[in-house]
Amino acid sequence: MSWLRQVLATVLLVAVAAGGFAAWQAYRAEFASGDSERALAAQSGTPVRVVAAERRLLDSRVEAVGTTLARQAIEIVPLASGRVVDILFEAGQVVAAGAPLVRLDDDIERADLAEAEALMSEMEVALDRARRLRTTAAVSQATIDQLVAERATAKARVDRAARRLADRLVVAPFAGTVGLRRIDVGARVDDETVLTTLDDLSAMEIAFQLPERLFGQVIPGQPLEARGAAFPDRVFTGVVETIDSRIDAATRSFAVRARLPNPDRSLPAGMFVHLDLVVRQRSALVVPEEAIVVVGDRAHVFTVVNDRARRTEVVLGQREAGIVEIAAGLAEGTVVVVGGLQRVRDGVPVSVSGPDADAAPVATGPAAEERG
Repeated sequence: MSWLRQVLATVLLVAVAAGGFAAWQAYRAEFASGDSERALAAQSGTPVRVVAAERRLLDSRVEAVGTTLARQAIEIVPLASGRVVDILFEAGQVVAAGAPLVRLDDDIERADLAEAEALMSEMEVALDRARRLRTTAAVSQATIDQLVAERATAKARVDRAARRLADRLVVAPFAGTVGLRRIDVGARVDDETVLTTLDDLSAMEIAFQLPERLFGQVIPGQPLEARGAAFPDRVFTGVVETIDSRIDAATRSFAVRARLPNPDRSLPAGMFVHLDLVVRQRSALVVPEEAIVVVGDRAHVFTVVNDRARRTEVVLGQREAGIVEIAAGLAEGTVVVVGGLQRVRDGVPVSVSGPDADAAPVATGPAAEERG
């Protein structure tokens, strides 16, 4: 029995040794294959796409918030007291200057005007008769002078009666859009009763504040863009119109008014809008935003020096669509990696392609000189 156990143990040891040898051979072959692949990759380099940092004109912009104001806006009130007999407008109607809006009862005023006109006619007839008699010395000059004064008084009564009659019709003082009516036919109104509102919406004003540091940089005529929550897909363009001559001592800001065309009258008065104001243009060094790698609170790019990637820390500036300003860390013409970044590490060989591939092996700038 002991002899049988020894044979089995020997066979088992031989089998284990044979399996280990086979596994070692397979591992060796795989390792050799991996070495050859890595050697090939090292020889050809990691494929990347590059572009050169370039200078462009960037708009220096300021963001603000403001409120839309109608070009002209008033509350319509009557100039006289009376009873409303006719309402001649609809809410939201666009009216011309002088268009009738509300009519008050005017029977008494019409009668007063007729009486004043009759008295005026009587004074004119009396004056004409006296002037004819004056040629024969039948009346004195004093009588004529008195009649002239009485005629002037009668004329003033006519004008006053005509004005009182005209005040019974409320008209639009300027062209604009009428608001909701606040009275009904038959209502008793006076010169403090608001009948409706009138807004000139053909062009809008935007009132907003800017910090005092921008006082010398904002001038009339500068373009701006406005966006409102009610129109998320629409951008309204206008210009700065007026700038306040004073800076508020409490807020350290100054008031600005901008003019915004509103031909379709889509913008209402009182809307909250976000503003984007172009203060000035400046030259800046930019790279595509896909070249930027951000780690924590620091940003870097990969430049290419002698066919190798070099990690270069940069300071970012203004961002615009598709590009980022490089405030520090690169020089104009420096080649940066924009494609294949997921396989790039500091110091690895790279194989460049792209519009600036020819310039890639000899990158320029302070980073290249320090790391080359």
